[in-house]
Amino acid sequence: MQTAHADFTHYGTPAFRRTNLAMFAAGVATFGLLYCVQPIMPEFSRQFQVSAATSALSLSLPSALLACAVLFAGPVSNAWGRKAVMTVSLLASALLVLLTAAAPTWHSFLALRALLGLALGGLPSVGMTYLNEEMHPDSIGLGMGLYIGGNAAGGMGGRLLAGVLTDFFGWRIALAAVGVIGSIAAFLFIRSLPPSRHFKRQTFHLRLELSIFADLFRDRGLPWLFAAGFVLLGSFVTVYNYIGYRLMAPPYAMSQASVGMIFSVYLVGIFSSSWIGHLAGRMGRRKVLWTMFVLMLAGLALTIFRSPWLIIVGIIAITFGYFGSHSIVSSWVGRRAGGAKAHASSIYLFFFYMGAGVAGAAGGVFYAGAGWHGVAAFVAGLLSFGLMVAWRLYYLPPLPLRQQIPFESPLP
Repeated sequence: MQTAHADFTHYGTPAFRRTNLAMFAAGVATFGLLYCVQPIMPEFSRQFQVSAATSALSLSLPSALLACAVLFAGPVSNAWGRKAVMTVSLLASALLVLLTAAAPTWHSFLALRALLGLALGGLPSVGMTYLNEEMHPDSIGLGMGLYIGGNAAGGMGGRLLAGVLTDFFGWRIALAAVGVIGSIAAFLFIRSLPPSRHFKRQTFHLRLELSIFADLFRDRGLPWLFAAGFVLLGSFVTVYNYIGYRLMAPPYAMSQASVGMIFSVYLVGIFSSSWIGHLAGRMGRRKVLWTMFVLMLAGLALTIFRSPWLIIVGIIAITFGYFGSHSIVSSWVGRRAGGAKAHASSIYLFFFYMGAGVAGAAGGVFYAGAGWHGVAAFVAGLLSFGLMVAWRLYYLPPLPLRQQIPFESPLP
């Protein structure tokens, strides 16, 4: 049985290293291109004379459209191939970010950001599907964790570079630099990713696609995993959207570069995504997931204090918990979905990015009404619901053996 499936990618092999290099580069490009605007939202408010909530549309709008695009990316990749769809997505996204650097008005800027959300839709769910198809079950936790580590590196690098360069050269130069780096990452991805060995081309049938999506919602665990994705990115993005406004206002009065440097705490995400993913593979996902939500709630509580050092520690805790949770939930979705990995990944990422679009925009209303305390109360409500979801998943029974993916052991 093991010999018959020896062509799955195992930890420690050259194929494992090439795959993770490519997917790490893809994660760097995707999250760097999407989130580079986050630390410079206060600059958009100043330059275009818009409110904090309106400025947040530069991230909420592409996130919402990305959520819609991932629903179609899975079926398209079933017909065209995983690598082809991801390649087009990365190249188009890098080009659109370069164009946003030259946008003359706020509305044209938002239009290009909206197109970016649609273009990026070809990578997240397809990347998860590729890993779940090609990685051996013993290696998927680490492989998914490393991929999400690339997301963390991109999120940190894009935010950090944009924040610092905006202070010295303006936001247009900053976005152009992020676009160039995204292009380099895209070419590295193309050169490194091994061809699919377990991909089976499928024709598109609308009735069949809708039937598969409906079946996934009948599962006892997947809808809860989808809800966890909404909470995770929704709460995380909301914190990062508005923390810059707080730190650039009195009594902190930090510079744009200083706020950008705070995003270097993303380094803990690179570590936590792979380590927690590997730890969950050994101890069991259900035993680790709820502790990550508790950690995020504790970190959020620290941001209430006035000490900037406590605020930074709180952001570190939120970041660690978010990336650790995401690595657990995303790999769990693929394991539980069986042969419908592409569809399950698409639905999970729909809720995941819709969380950023909906909660990220709603956070602006709470910020306008009650400042950071309003944002913290809103996020605390989201995370409390997430903790309830994690507790529900803790008591989720394993799938019967007949429903398991062939050659995988029952869920821990």
